[in-house]
Amino acid sequence: MDRLSTGAPHPGRTNEIQRVNYTNGDLTQQFKDAMLDAGITPPDEIIADGKLHRFKIDGKLNGAYNLHLDNRAAGYFQDFRQGIKQTWKQSGNFIPLSNFQRQVFKAQCQREAEQRQAEEAAKHKATASKAVFIWKPAPPAPSNNPYLVKKRIGTHGTRLGRDNALIIPIYNAKNDLVNLQFISETAGKRFLSGGQKKGCFYCIGDPTNKILIAEGFATAASLFESTGLLTVVAFDAGNLKEVAINIRALYQNAEIVICGDNDLSGVGQKAAIEAAAAINGKYIIPATPGHDWNDSITAEAV
Repeated sequence: MDRLSTGAPHPGRTNEIQRVNYTNGDLTQQFKDAMLDAGITPPDEIIADGKLHRFKIDGKLNGAYNLHLDNRAAGYFQDFRQGIKQTWKQSGNFIPLSNFQRQVFKAQCQREAEQRQAEEAAKHKATASKAVFIWKPAPPAPSNNPYLVKKRIGTHGTRLGRDNALIIPIYNAKNDLVNLQFISETAGKRFLSGGQKKGCFYCIGDPTNKILIAEGFATAASLFESTGLLTVVAFDAGNLKEVAINIRALYQNAEIVICGDNDLSGVGQKAAIEAAAAINGKYIIPATPGHDWNDSITAEAV
């Protein structure tokens, strides 16, 4: 039987496996160093599987990277907040991996990916249970909640948590409660740790022929109150595209409009355009730089 398939390498090839592991570690450190040189604090762990990975910078999910180590190592990284995006490739002499090293590397990546997926699924399940535990007994949010008053919006099915925090439920495409967002009186926002968010959302209103998708709860609430159209909360710019794809699958014949933020950084506009393109939909952006749709709608009402 092939020893590679059982995870037991041939004794005579141990040095080759160690070389692969050493090289991988050296290259990921090069990648981290490049991020630091560009002014980005890298995550503790770099996953070099050729896929896009998001990571937190200063507590917010503003970072992203993609790295592969097969053949000549290369990738890119970016900081959405600072507008930094940079490509990277392996420096120094390039020594191609042998066929055996390549097999070892791919098998190692597969094992690590499966382990990460299992760990993530366990976290998602535990967090979903916690979300249900918190959500069910929570009382309806009062209309005089400080955040709602500040944003001049209604409650729209939200509930009240500790310290007057507003609780917004987050559902997946199967309508399972998977996470919660908490918004404090001072507009501080947080989610349950370890919970799903990618592609998940909260809907305000009943299904309509035209559907709006916005980033935040206050923005979506203002849009719904202004239009009466089903409005979907995606929770941040980075989630607009995934949510749009899921909403398109659920409402195949609806007209979908992505209502992006007019961010000074350009992040909201870019995310809205990409989300609209992914579903053959439309997008609209507030005219005033720095405004979201809550800002624009409430300004018009003054």
